[in-house]
Amino acid sequence: MSNPQVQALAAAQFKLQFPQSLAVYDDYAAAQKTVDHLSDHHFPVENCMIVGTDLKQLERITGRLTTGKVALAGAFSGLWLGLFIGILFTMFTSGSVLGQILGTMVFGALFGLIWALVGYAATRGQRDFSSVTQVVATKYEVLVEHKVAAQARELLAGLPGALPNPFA
Repeated sequence: MSNPQVQALAAAQFKLQFPQSLAVYDDYAAAQKTVDHLSDHHFPVENCMIVGTDLKQLERITGRLTTGKVALAGAFSGLWLGLFIGILFTMFTSGSVLGQILGTMVFGALFGLIWALVGYAATRGQRDFSSVTQVVATKYEVLVEHKVAAQARELLAGLPGALPNPFA
């Protein structure tokens, strides 16, 4: 269970009292360049925040799933789990170390194989591919505390190619 005081402290780190938008960019590097420019001019950057907005999820298909691939992946996953459990058992029990480790590895591989095949069968062919996903922002907004917003806008005007937020 997490500590409420720790949660409150973590939440406070990501808050500005009265934030105002300074600029909006299409990529993180441009937003970072803006904050770096402010820092180079001795602006109190602890009053800044970069916020990624307009999130989208990307999914890259990495391959086709077959029963064999699923079984093999499940067996290997179980094998590693069995190795870990076998090593733990040898720390707390006596007997044949090699026998315990090999036994838990075989049991783990069998368990992983069965568990993976049952999970794959439960999808009923609805997802016969593997993929990786990532959530990315499409816009990056630089926010500043209201008390230093005017100073930040002045400094930003000196940044070559700066495009201030039209809504600020």
